[in-house]
Amino acid sequence: MPDFLVTLDLQAISAELAWPIAIALAWLAGELIHRWTTLPRISVYGLVGFLAAQAFPELFATESGSPVTFLANVAFGLILFELGYRVNLRWLRVNPWIAVSGLMESALTFAVVYQLAHMSGVPPLTALLLASLGMSTSPAGVLRIINEQKSSGQVTERLLHLVAINSVLAVFVFKVIVGVWVFDTSGSLPQAISHSLIELVASAALGAIFGFVVPAVLRKLGTLALDGTVAFALGVIMLVALTHAAQLSPVLATLTFGLMARHRRVTFARTERNFGAIGELLTVLLFVFAVSTLEWERVMAGATLALALLTARFLAKAAVVAAFSHVGGTSWRKGALTGIALSPMSVFVVLVLEQTKSMGIVLVDELAALAGMTLFMEVIGPIITQRALIWANEATSKEEH
Repeated sequence: MPDFLVTLDLQAISAELAWPIAIALAWLAGELIHRWTTLPRISVYGLVGFLAAQAFPELFATESGSPVTFLANVAFGLILFELGYRVNLRWLRVNPWIAVSGLMESALTFAVVYQLAHMSGVPPLTALLLASLGMSTSPAGVLRIINEQKSSGQVTERLLHLVAINSVLAVFVFKVIVGVWVFDTSGSLPQAISHSLIELVASAALGAIFGFVVPAVLRKLGTLALDGTVAFALGVIMLVALTHAAQLSPVLATLTFGLMARHRRVTFARTERNFGAIGELLTVLLFVFAVSTLEWERVMAGATLALALLTARFLAKAAVVAAFSHVGGTSWRKGALTGIALSPMSVFVVLVLEQTKSMGIVLVDELAALAGMTLFMEVIGPIITQRALIWANEATSKEEH
């Protein structure tokens, strides 16, 4: 045997190749199955990621500070920036019923998920954490489907605004409950406040600063239209790195960054949405990563409760958004379809929990039902959103193959 083969560490090589191979396989499978069946690509990415992680768990084990985790957070940050950019605060002021329906459906979802979990024997604090995460709708799943379907119209725009409201509320309530949990276990009020209120305010402030500084620098350079995409992508990367280093919330920070960029009247061209090829690549990594953190045993342990909670969450969101549709200026059918399209939640939940883990607070083991909810919604959630947009006649164009 040649000498160089003797010195090779085959186990190390397998570990190095595991993620590139999984991403390549997920992308290829996503493309093929989407062309054959029109199912969303991200559903396939999640399925491939989960199967790969179950087959070779030691190769896909990631630490909270690993490069893969950081890249997944950057991918999520780019998506949140785009979501923030597409939120029109003026529209919410003109038609406040959209915000009211978002608040009401989040509140009802929280109440029914908490009640069901509590009745199933889940401890109160764990049930509260489940309920706060159940309020959320994953920006990654919804925005990816909207971009893939080239969807536009009343349902699409209302959906984007409700997703933003859901995300902010879910992070806010989750952090408050984590603060209570920290106080309950450590008895330290300063530590509890730093894990909730201070973190939320500092995250939003950091995003607002980036939203002010980056457009100002681009205007000073006179290259706003030319270099906008690269500059905003770099801004998101720096913002994610800073929030991780300071143990803040990248969700709120990047969402605020996008919101400020829009209201600083910066043009982000339609063709640049999803940040081009780099954004596409990172999206595949993000969806493969999200389910690689799940274990089959935990999914099965929480599967029954997960199905009950998902059904309650689905009905609560669809019913409330439909109930407010007429006063909000649309038909009950479009209202119901908007509520149905709020189904995805998986990537948001996984990254919020990963961020909490990096602070030394491990909640994954406490939330077995969440593993089941995450896996089901990773695969099924995007399909439901896709169907809702098609039924609303807002998936307007065919893709080129």
